[in-house]
Amino acid sequence: MTLLHDRLLPPPGPPRRAALRMLAVMARDRLGMISDAIALYGDAVRLPVGHKSLHIFNRPDHAKHVLADSSDNYRKGIGLVHARRALGDGLLTSEGELWRKQRKVIQPAFHPRRMARHADLIAVEAEQLMDRLRQWRGDDPVDVVSEFTGLTLGVLGRTLLDADLSAFGSIGDEFAAVQDQAMFELASLGSVPTWLPLRRQLRFRRARRELQRVVDQLVEQRKGWGDGHDDVLSRLVASTRTEADPRVARRRLRDELVTLLLAGHETTASTLGWTLYLIDNEPEVRERLREEADRVLGGRLPTYEDLHHLRYSTMVVEEAMRLYPPVWLLPRMSVAADVVGGYHVPAGSDVVILPYTLHRHPEFWTRPERFDPERFDPARVRERPRYAYIPFGAGPRVCVGSNLGMMEAVFVLAMIAREFRLSTLPRHQVVPEPMLSLRIRAGLPMLVSGVGAVA
Repeated sequence: MTLLHDRLLPPPGPPRRAALRMLAVMARDRLGMISDAIALYGDAVRLPVGHKSLHIFNRPDHAKHVLADSSDNYRKGIGLVHARRALGDGLLTSEGELWRKQRKVIQPAFHPRRMARHADLIAVEAEQLMDRLRQWRGDDPVDVVSEFTGLTLGVLGRTLLDADLSAFGSIGDEFAAVQDQAMFELASLGSVPTWLPLRRQLRFRRARRELQRVVDQLVEQRKGWGDGHDDVLSRLVASTRTEADPRVARRRLRDELVTLLLAGHETTASTLGWTLYLIDNEPEVRERLREEADRVLGGRLPTYEDLHHLRYSTMVVEEAMRLYPPVWLLPRMSVAADVVGGYHVPAGSDVVILPYTLHRHPEFWTRPERFDPERFDPARVRERPRYAYIPFGAGPRVCVGSNLGMMEAVFVLAMIAREFRLSTLPRHQVVPEPMLSLRIRAGLPMLVSGVGAVA
């Protein structure tokens, strides 16, 4: 088998001498660099970046092979390996037996039986968001991404921890500092020592200390509650009791909670921001959303049963995640040599599946740059390859909280469409920022008016 692999060619790509230039481009424009490489070389590219070579694959069968069929041969790759220095060994970055143990502990918190209770909590948090938006009606813009971030942190606190995270003040700023450091580790390939007193790294260290304080306080509060709770925090506390070293148990709790809250709130807040941006110039989409919300919800809060009837709202969110997938990058590293799409992948290679470009592949998406929720009509979905659309990843490591995030996004979109028209500022540039999720750089200021307002 090894001889057969060796006879195959690697994917095409720029020469090795371009490696330093590619490293500089990656730090400045990761999306543009990879998109341009695929446009120039095709659906399989070997891209030299610094001292590494990225093997980029951009077809549904490539994604299926790497993420699902041969997932045992692939570990977490570039970016997430380096991000471990910032995030620790949480569910996003851990491997092997530790990951399986963590997933087993956390998975039950997202069981479908819990969704009805989560739906009620989401609806209450969403109504508080509506109250805040009502106060912004007028001529002053509100940064909706900031509002959505507060909402999603509130939802995660209520659903996973049974706690009010707003009591911890600037926790969102701490998460931003951790994410900034994680992406710096990716862009620099972990080559900058963590002990250097750079401003970013000093901010990161302060954030880690503050997040540890928050975790310690949450755990201390939970100790006084007694048994009977079965949320994520309780399950994580119970799972760390077997650790012989209390410092290891404390670090594990911090890594898990920081990873879950950071990944969970960031992805949904970004998805809602992109959705509101995309529908702003689509009056027919906005009207259909409003009609559906009026018909299904009337004037009440949504329930779990409503989720199945908010079909068009779901299609709109799905199309927003096609164009701007919350998980924009799925990096892996091959354990043994492999063949992907007919190309040789040596052992230890960095392999990248990019939902951002896969979701825009013209072979599988007609007019891929166009926003069209009708693509997700069930009849049309059946016509596409399963792995042409992977906004939450795929295979064993598919996002554990995807159903919770979708329910949150659909409920909030329906409630906003029922009552508000949110309009982007004419001169504000909306630019994708590929961090741990694909967020909007510098936020999204929007004007709030009633549904009958004219643009």
